[in-house]
Amino acid sequence: MRGVYKAFGENTVLRGIDLDVHRHQVVVLIGASGSGKSTLLKTANLLEQIDDGQIFLQGEDISDPRVDVDKTRARIGVVFQQFNLFPHLTVLDNVTLANRKVHKMPKDQAEQIATDLLARIGLGDKLKDYPDRLSGGQQQRVAIVRAIASKPELLLLDEITSALDPQLVGEVLDLVTELKADGSTMVMATHEMSFARKAADLVVFLKGGVLVEQGPPEQVFGDPQHPETREFLARVHTVA
Repeated sequence: MRGVYKAFGENTVLRGIDLDVHRHQVVVLIGASGSGKSTLLKTANLLEQIDDGQIFLQGEDISDPRVDVDKTRARIGVVFQQFNLFPHLTVLDNVTLANRKVHKMPKDQAEQIATDLLARIGLGDKLKDYPDRLSGGQQQRVAIVRAIASKPELLLLDEITSALDPQLVGEVLDLVTELKADGSTMVMATHEMSFARKAADLVVFLKGGVLVEQGPPEQVFGDPQHPETREFLARVHTVA
């Protein structure tokens, strides 16, 4: 991202964001509600059109108005805090849908990929179940598997644990840790500071749409350079 601005009416939500995300890197966005984290992720996936600046994916300017939005989104996986599974489709059909319809993959190949991934996260016996038969943690894990089944170049995760009961948060974060070990490239907004400290390669602190501070977790959490960062971390009780 280079000089990215985004406003909704009179409310400027992103104010000149400059951010580099490297391949196989996990970038974690932290900050209070309303700091711009979700909007940043939505602009990265072209769900929101930016007002100024540029966004590049593998060197291609995807913020150019002439870009094929659907083709670009097909390269990016997204998981939101609400699971957004299709209630009328089984777990297997939810996971295979994009590969079959968007990427034109043969059904048996798409189902093999989905079956392997679901078995790996302990949901191999839920293929024929509908989402309302699953716990919140199970639904969110299915949503993540759906996002990674097409091997996206970039995975965006927006507060994926905030709608979960506390006892289910761990199982979802364990899956994200596995994806990190597999070399996925991720940008993740979260309120889970202990997880950010453990999983991030780069921590980015946003306040009022401004990128205030960024650095490795040991620096941002252990020795924050800016008063705003120190104040935020003191408020969430995670200063080292």
